[in-house]
Amino acid sequence: MKNLLPSRFLLLIVISVLYSCSSDDTYIDIPDSSVLEHRIIQLYGSKQALILPLSDDYSSIPSDINNPLTPEKIALGRLLFHETGLATVPVYEDAANTYSCASCHHADAGFQSGVKQGIGEGGIGFGISGEGRHKNSMYQEADLDVQPIRSPTILNVAYQDVMLWNGQFGGKGTNEGTNTNWTPGTPKEHNNLGFEGVEIQAVAGMGVHRLDIDLTFITNSSYKALFDAAFPNVAQDQRYSNLNAALAIAAYERTLLPNQAPFQQWLQGDNSALNDDETQGALLFFGKANCFSCHSGPGLNSMSFHALGMNDLEGNGIATTVDEATKKGRGGFTNNPDDDYKFKTPQLYNLKGLHFFGHGGSLESLADVVNYKNNAISENTEVPNDKLSSLFVPLNLTNEEMNQMVAFLENALYDADLYRYVPESLPSGNCFPNADEMSSMDLGCN
Repeated sequence: MKNLLPSRFLLLIVISVLYSCSSDDTYIDIPDSSVLEHRIIQLYGSKQALILPLSDDYSSIPSDINNPLTPEKIALGRLLFHETGLATVPVYEDAANTYSCASCHHADAGFQSGVKQGIGEGGIGFGISGEGRHKNSMYQEADLDVQPIRSPTILNVAYQDVMLWNGQFGGKGTNEGTNTNWTPGTPKEHNNLGFEGVEIQAVAGMGVHRLDIDLTFITNSSYKALFDAAFPNVAQDQRYSNLNAALAIAAYERTLLPNQAPFQQWLQGDNSALNDDETQGALLFFGKANCFSCHSGPGLNSMSFHALGMNDLEGNGIATTVDEATKKGRGGFTNNPDDDYKFKTPQLYNLKGLHFFGHGGSLESLADVVNYKNNAISENTEVPNDKLSSLFVPLNLTNEEMNQMVAFLENALYDADLYRYVPESLPSGNCFPNADEMSSMDLGCN
């Protein structure tokens, strides 16, 4: 990959030539923000290529042609995503109406989990920002609603056509040709509905996470009018369904865009939005560190899968079993040995303040992540060296450069107001994202 310096030197030479007639010793330095702009234009054609749209600019947000975005559908999905009143099919009756989609994907943690292993049913408590959720001692491991992998964020899912770390959800695009792996009787079977990954994950998630539409609850609350407005062309006897609830939730998820982050402000013309370290970190990101090879587009993610040798999720006092299919990542879904140990490239916004990174949550800070990538030494002894990505190579960053990278990732990509996507209250009146007794106290619902 070309070093970034020649591009800057080229700009200096051009400007020096243009101004050489004014003075023999004139030297025009180029602001780093201008060098960064030149680099992004060089890579993507324009700064606009990395701009996230406004969350109500529905024509600009990538969507599934079979699930068009409408204000009414998104308004419904916003409530259903947080609605603990959908928790109607728990293993233990006492857990009814106590958990929601937001139990594992909440704004306090950048719409992922505030703990290493997200818990739906079987979890209690919330803490201050989700870090206080833990296993209910009444539950056996087999009865918990936990997944053997870190809960991924749903920020920027509009820029993903398949979902989960192994990309198993999605009936088109990246998953074309994987039909034989859409195993009947498993959540993957929902791919046959033909939706993209965001929609399929929401549909499958209703069953996986023990959520269900209770018709009496819907028709006796303001949810009935919300469903009517969101799905006016669906026959009334089919309107109040899990499928439509999932499609509304997926529509809402597509609008969760961290478009107020400083880097987004800089892309839109505010040259004061990034400080010097953040600008230098961005130059490294799009240059020497080669991060852009995998993390690109408005979400700084991609639909590529790579083996980076990170450890799998191992316990932390909640659940300890990680099956072989999960360990093999994409290969565990496709059954193609060439895909073994590869995991989907994640988006990079709103990682500040989190303490678990990688598909197994094995790294504890963004500094750890940058250091891990810089050294390129696999931590997972189960991953053969010949399976590691060809892009997993030492970056040769200095300590100062690593600190600048962290500044860019931690601060420039942080949208401080994700609560604009969270409802003030629910039609049910329930506490959210959890409504167990301990969470209710933590969240001040009592």
